[in-house]
Amino acid sequence: MIEIVATPESVAQAKALLALGVDNLYLGEDYFGLRLPHSFERAELTEVVALAHAAGKKVTVAVNAIFHNDRIVHVLDYLQFLASLKVDQITVGDAGAINLLLENQVPLAYLYDASVTVTSARQINFWAKHQAQGAVIAQEVPYEELKTLAPALQVPGEMLVFGATAIHQSGRPLVDNYFDFVKAHQEKSDHKRGLFISAPRKPETHYSIYEDRNGTHVFASNDIDLMPRLDKLVELGLNRWKLDGIFCPGDDYVTITGLFIQAKNAFENQQWTSALAADLDAQLHALLPKNREVDTGFFDIDPSEVQ
Repeated sequence: MIEIVATPESVAQAKALLALGVDNLYLGEDYFGLRLPHSFERAELTEVVALAHAAGKKVTVAVNAIFHNDRIVHVLDYLQFLASLKVDQITVGDAGAINLLLENQVPLAYLYDASVTVTSARQINFWAKHQAQGAVIAQEVPYEELKTLAPALQVPGEMLVFGATAIHQSGRPLVDNYFDFVKAHQEKSDHKRGLFISAPRKPETHYSIYEDRNGTHVFASNDIDLMPRLDKLVELGLNRWKLDGIFCPGDDYVTITGLFIQAKNAFENQQWTSALAADLDAQLHALLPKNREVDTGFFDIDPSEVQ
């Protein structure tokens, strides 16, 4: 079965996504999770978990931050809180956090999520031996390598099918440091600000950049749109599809999610066609936010070109 994973930006949007038929809501608090559309405090998170479970749906909570000594001491309490809510899964990539989870026998299933480093079946299967129930496959893995990786997996792999690709994270407050340097102290640096940077001598590049308590995050020029390649994912058995809404707010994100739900239903009813793929993709393009373009990311790239 295909599973649609969506990232709500509010309790209201979570309700809208559940009403559409989303299978799994992915959310969390930015003290513990990375690159979230909204930081859900405990009261909000409790409400969303109750709503999802009442609808017969799942909740995955992001606990995939990199935890230094000052923050790792708070992780166990958060894990126990999530367990008390009967959260269905968490994502985690910090080995220290995984150790806390397993050593204290906290009853939470986890997906291994170490961002760009999750590129081989052996790595994923290693964590499966340490109780991982799945893994978030790095967005830099092209299709030709997925053909080798996917059949060897012992647990499910999650693929980003829509949304922004993070290409760099620094723990330093690079954006605020820049604004301090140019004496622009009033400027905001969060993801809603819509800041871009360009590579030297490449004015056509426009890397999204923002800053939060986890540091500075930089994203690829184009967001991912795998609507035209969903048939290849299905052939490989990669049926957990995530849509990241961090740069696609409001009703448009909900509508785009609905397009992928239509795609899911078409596959499950054996009604998927190239014409339907083209139609859904055209609708998706019409809903893209201003200044955001999409392509298939690394999916169609020759593996020899990935450096």
